[in-house]
Amino acid sequence: MKCIDRIKIFLCCICVSIVAITGCSRGNAATTYEIENYNKNLYQSSLFAEHLCVASEDVEIAGFTGNSSLHAAGLFNVDSGEVAYAYHIHDRIYPASTTKILTALVALKNSNLEDIVTVSSTAAASSFGIEDQVCGLQEGDQLTMEALLYGLLLYSGNDNAVAIAEYISGSTEEFSELMNQQAAELMATNTHFTSPNGLHDDDHYTTAYDMYLIFNECIKNQEFMTIIGADQYTADITGADGSVRQITWEPTSYYARGLASLPEGAAIIGGKTGYTGEAGNCLILLDKDDAGSSYISIVMGAETKTQLYEDMTALINQIPNTK
Repeated sequence: MKCIDRIKIFLCCICVSIVAITGCSRGNAATTYEIENYNKNLYQSSLFAEHLCVASEDVEIAGFTGNSSLHAAGLFNVDSGEVAYAYHIHDRIYPASTTKILTALVALKNSNLEDIVTVSSTAAASSFGIEDQVCGLQEGDQLTMEALLYGLLLYSGNDNAVAIAEYISGSTEEFSELMNQQAAELMATNTHFTSPNGLHDDDHYTTAYDMYLIFNECIKNQEFMTIIGADQYTADITGADGSVRQITWEPTSYYARGLASLPEGAAIIGGKTGYTGEAGNCLILLDKDDAGSSYISIVMGAETKTQLYEDMTALINQIPNTK
């Protein structure tokens, strides 16, 4: 299913918005309601002008069925705008740590890589549960935003996510509002996040299609691309006592770690993993075929990691059949 060319809709929305504001002047300009909706139309219309993959229902692909227990899955051709495969992509799901791609996007837009961040007690690794993935940050640690982002996206550090959120917004709650605003601007309207790390909350949800929209925006950022494509990263961290230590973080993806056989249909550039008991095993990847075309592949809610990578490999292997 192809993407919809929305240029005409874009122009119409602009015209309608201008008429709504200027054509019915009442003394001292527009009401707050009109202004808010004018601004909303502007950013929505600019997104309508983009070529985005669109599918209102499931799309099958020959040779791939996927596991029926999956929450959702999708394969999107970034270059052509074709939805090659779609399974429950508009159903509400829990994203687990795939949340962190939006955390990274908001951070990249609201900070500088060289910014020095001081870790609070609530961002320290010791404030998380024993089963929660952490990068090992300690209260009083200082490190760059760049280092935090590498730990966030490669090693999926929940502590890094909180440190980033608190630095930018002062609290995870305020940062979550920024995340939701960013999601809305990307037309990911079925997304509502309550934290920067994706630890389970019934009110923290999205859809596979919304995650495609968010990841599609992320891969336009060169720094994001550099991070997700890295084999590892060593961070220099200055402790509260002034001592300097190093921590090396590697990707959590089984593909990157050599624990899963690589697909033959395309090369994996990078992506983000996620897991909670409620979300299941999740994976979002950027892939490139032999011709250089880019694809976003998404599998959400696999019961086991084995199933996750088997389904993802089978999905990516179908890329040559989408031509």
